[in-house]
Amino acid sequence: MVKYYLAIDIGASNGRHMLGHLEDGKMILEEVHRFENGMKMKDEELCWDLERLFNEIKVGMKKCKKIGKIPESIGIDTWGVDFVLLDKDDKVLGNTVGYRDSRTKGIDGKVYSIISEEKLYERTGIQKQIFNTIYQLMAVKEKHSEQLKNAKSMLMIPDYLHFLLSGVKKTEYTNATTTQLVSPKTKKWDKELIELLGFPQEIFEDIVLPGTVLGSLTEEVQKKVGYDCQVVLPATHDTGSAVIAMPSNKDNSLYISSGTWSLMGIETTEADCSLKSREHNFTNEGGYNYRFRYLKNIMGLWMIQFAKKEFNTFYSFAEVCELASTETIDSIVDCNDDCFLAPESMINEIKWFCRKTNQREPVTDAEIASVIYNSLAVCYGNTIKEIEKMTRCSYDHIHVIGGGANAEYLNQLTAKYTGRKVFAGPTEATAIGNIMVQMMKNKEFTDLNDARNCVYKSFEIKEYENYGA
Repeated sequence: MVKYYLAIDIGASNGRHMLGHLEDGKMILEEVHRFENGMKMKDEELCWDLERLFNEIKVGMKKCKKIGKIPESIGIDTWGVDFVLLDKDDKVLGNTVGYRDSRTKGIDGKVYSIISEEKLYERTGIQKQIFNTIYQLMAVKEKHSEQLKNAKSMLMIPDYLHFLLSGVKKTEYTNATTTQLVSPKTKKWDKELIELLGFPQEIFEDIVLPGTVLGSLTEEVQKKVGYDCQVVLPATHDTGSAVIAMPSNKDNSLYISSGTWSLMGIETTEADCSLKSREHNFTNEGGYNYRFRYLKNIMGLWMIQFAKKEFNTFYSFAEVCELASTETIDSIVDCNDDCFLAPESMINEIKWFCRKTNQREPVTDAEIASVIYNSLAVCYGNTIKEIEKMTRCSYDHIHVIGGGANAEYLNQLTAKYTGRKVFAGPTEATAIGNIMVQMMKNKEFTDLNDARNCVYKSFEIKEYENYGA
């Protein structure tokens, strides 16, 4: 009898329900439901609509029953850093503010008046990003202190959605590390740091690993979807799930989890919390089975996603790639500049950056796209040099996983600017990694190596040679 596993993969712009099962030793994926997501202004804050998201989760689950493929288990992954505060009745306090909101502007100074940036990195190993949970919580403390005062629980977004499904509150490890409040040594909340910052310790739930079974669906959810199944925590941080699905068991494999963000790095067993690592702005995010994802956050395809919405003509992403490949403009922007995080106009910001740096200003849609793709690839090339310097290892290939694996022109440029062979795929890495954890929990695979071998056999992997770095 076929056993199905349901991954609900929710990104910043959309979410999807992906069913997975094994057939003749290969993993088969099937998309059951897809829905839009995004932040919207509410009370002058950029917010997520979690009520709508949870309704979409239940809609997709009902579709599984409709097609006669009831899952053995279900797991949800999302982006990192964002959270909810719950009161004594488990009601959400305040708005569910998203990471692109401006509430953390200047808040880093409040944190550093208590603990220096250097000491904070030494304790957590997490790179400074102004939207990290630590700064968001400090913003709540400064602007809505009553919310922290009335809070009984803090849950990351996927933890909250799992709580709605199961009635059980736990904090999953990979996403917990994005808070910048977890010790890479103990793998637990840094309670001394939390107390130092004036956050209530009691709101932080127990941290558990991917593969933890929360239990069955609540009776209310069972009535809504028409069945029961296990709720199993995947790596709830989407990059954590994507990296699990890297189709290689070789040492020294370098990856780019390519989507709204580009996360470029390696897997390690020890965190590097050194001064040099901080200066290069690397982060040590939690991975499967207490591994670390030693990586750098790069702005990623967010830039092309935003610019595409501003183009006068509608293009598919494949068409945007094709357009960009015909251009010869050589202007390059710094993808990691904060000006590209949440601009009013991505196109205007790119033009302004080129003017400011005395480069040719892109005019056409094709030129804008070309500047973005080439800038991303240049950033990848610079980052691999930094990684090799920090790890004292050399890397002869890169695995591009996630939606960006479909961007053929970008993959060609990545091979060019890094001077490395590029293996692109699988594109649904996050959902696959989510399902792999559920399958491992149910003994479908013996271990991670076995599961990764299955991924390599199951999905198309394209190769791109360096053609002249």
